Amino acid sequence: MMKILIALALIAYIASEIKPSVVVSHRSIQEHGEMKIEQRIDEAVAPLREKIRELELSFTQKYPPVKFLSEKDRKRILITGGAGFVGSHLTDKLMMDGHEVTVVDNFFTGRKRNVEHWIGHENFELINHDVVEPLYIEGLAKRVGARLLLASTSEVYGDPEVHPQNEDYWGHVNPIGPRACYDEGKRVAETMCYAYMKQEGVEVRVARIFNTFGSRMHMNDGRVVSNFILQALQGEPLTVYGSGSQTRAFQYVSDLVNGLVSLMNSNISSPVNLGNPEEHTILEFAQLIKSLVVSRSHIQFLPEAQDDPQRRRPDIRKAKMLLGWEPVVPLEEGLNKTIQYFSRELEHQANNQYIPKPKAARMKKGRPRHN
Repeated sequence: MMKILIALALIAYIASEIKPSVVVSHRSIQEHGEMKIEQRIDEAVAPLREKIRELELSFTQKYPPVKFLSEKDRKRILITGGAGFVGSHLTDKLMMDGHEVTVVDNFFTGRKRNVEHWIGHENFELINHDVVEPLYIEGLAKRVGARLLLASTSEVYGDPEVHPQNEDYWGHVNPIGPRACYDEGKRVAETMCYAYMKQEGVEVRVARIFNTFGSRMHMNDGRVVSNFILQALQGEPLTVYGSGSQTRAFQYVSDLVNGLVSLMNSNISSPVNLGNPEEHTILEFAQLIKSLVVSRSHIQFLPEAQDDPQRRRPDIRKAKMLLGWEPVVPLEEGLNKTIQYFSRELEHQANNQYIPKPKAARMKKGRPRHN
């Protein structure tokens, strides 16, 4: 409708501009011949051509730079949860690499604005769908001969008795604890993928993802990074559960995405750890964020949560040897980028008179999300 209105307006404008010229040109036929007519018309139409060009430029969607891949090299990739934190960064990487990407998301924790810069691109498709209504992607993978990548988690190791955790470790998980649904859910997802691979011959890749942070994190997800940054920026106490001596290893999202793409393109069918082997205590992490934000917030110690893993650090020798992958973004550099992102989010939300408060790390379920 907008294009039609613009076209009608331009026609009206051309008619109003050319009409006087036609009269003058009619006189010019008698006086100077047909050359004068063409000259007058060109003079009248030239500004209109420029206006049309400006309008076309203003209505043309500008996309991030995308490589051109031949039909032979270009893949068609479906990402469930592709509008979420990690999924949207993976979408960006695959789109810019020149592949065709279809994102499926119910926008419960994901957001359309995470992928809105691709909407309308010929290589991109967005589907609003909740996987509670099954998509049967495993059957789709079998039918079209596709490879299936499962985004698993370090939570499959539970509160580990082996340190650092390698892919051969079977884990130490409380099956009836407050985190059991997530931990055991991811473990059974791995089980089902490998069972389907053996039964139907579908290629499977499994990434065990350790703590990841970066832009587009949900501000109220209750995770340790978003909690600490929001608390520091807003002058709230930084809440540490227990003594803060429990350890975690944090990687920036771009490192994870590069690892996922490398794994997807590899021939490694067994699980692979993707994480940063640089280990920090939760207390050290809180103090580092407080320092980077230059915050006056104090650190508040709360009772230790049930089943909170005491040590968490990935053994990434397999990824380094077989994928040639390891994290390259320094912790402070990644944190500064994430702090800038949250600062902008707070500014936008302050304009709407809404200031988010960090969730109390899902304490109703008995355990904070320090992982």
